[in-house]
Amino acid sequence: MLLSFLLFFGLLSYAGAQRPRIEIDSTLHMDFERYDPPSTLVVPEHPTPSAKFPFIDVHSHHWRMAEQDLDLLIRQMDSLHMQIVVNLSGRGAAALKAMFDNVRKYGYQDRIAIFTNINIRSIDDPDWTEATLQQLEYDVGIGACGLKIYKSQGMFDTDSTGNRIPIDDPRLDPVWAKCGELGIPVIIHSADPRSFWEPHDENNERWLELKLRPNRKRSETDPAPWEQIIAEQHHIFRKHPKTTFINAHMGWFANDLDHLAMLLDSMPNMYVEIGAVIAELGRQPRQAAQFFEKYQDRVLFGKDYYNPPEYATYFRVLETADEYFPYYKRYHAFWRMYGLELPDEVLKKLYYKNALKIIPGLNAAAFPE
Repeated sequence: MLLSFLLFFGLLSYAGAQRPRIEIDSTLHMDFERYDPPSTLVVPEHPTPSAKFPFIDVHSHHWRMAEQDLDLLIRQMDSLHMQIVVNLSGRGAAALKAMFDNVRKYGYQDRIAIFTNINIRSIDDPDWTEATLQQLEYDVGIGACGLKIYKSQGMFDTDSTGNRIPIDDPRLDPVWAKCGELGIPVIIHSADPRSFWEPHDENNERWLELKLRPNRKRSETDPAPWEQIIAEQHHIFRKHPKTTFINAHMGWFANDLDHLAMLLDSMPNMYVEIGAVIAELGRQPRQAAQFFEKYQDRVLFGKDYYNPPEYATYFRVLETADEYFPYYKRYHAFWRMYGLELPDEVLKKLYYKNALKIIPGLNAAAFPE
């Protein structure tokens, strides 16, 4: 009996030793960053490489415009149906003049507009106010048609004591008043998406972006609470009703259009532009279309980072009724998007009419009625 048991056990062991080893598919353990399957959904697609109407991009950056090949830039603009690009990185004074000199050399005064910039880090200098206002007057005199305020100027710039300069610092009031007097708009980028201030965990919609770009992570003390920075921006809009302000990136409320609507209702001198938030609009097509219909006189087209192939996603979201198509940067938006199919009149206001209304000196003759 014992011998039979031992023989049986030995046979089992032998069979087990000969059993093929199961290999585990490595794709079952891939990183989350790699998982991005193409959709199997079959629906009509309408790639939109150029805009239906000529448009003005009110939010672009060309830091080297003083020596840039502007023939190349204009060819790219023509391929997109972009009639006017607004370079927000004019710098000011001599640097701004060098840019305008290059624009005139190429003969593209009707295609390129430039906003100026100011330095606020030296705000404690005795002559800062006078010098800054003189610079604004000079810059507008040579062609600047607006003032751009960078996010760093309300987040990281500090005064002589090392304290952060909030964008509603009373020492800046003469600047906003001067812009109103000169009739130029001020475009302000304040803060960043609210998720950058939230815990970097499984509940954060920007988890992948913060993992790949950890320098974008913020906190209540780095540099200040999100709500505080946003409130500082709104404070100057309300304090200077005679000055026109363009709230960059839809004020980071593209994901809460009801709240943005309330802000627009309460601040008639505030406009918004859609740079870098098209993915938010494309995932709520019905809500976004209703918003554009209601606030069609207050929204401008902007892109921010200048990269010609990326414009096609903006056009597709705004113009078509396409369903379930991807954004061009997955770490910004892992979700799919849908077209708003905006009416022609709304598109015309978004693409150029609203910009022509509030930005002085633009050539309106190149646009249809």
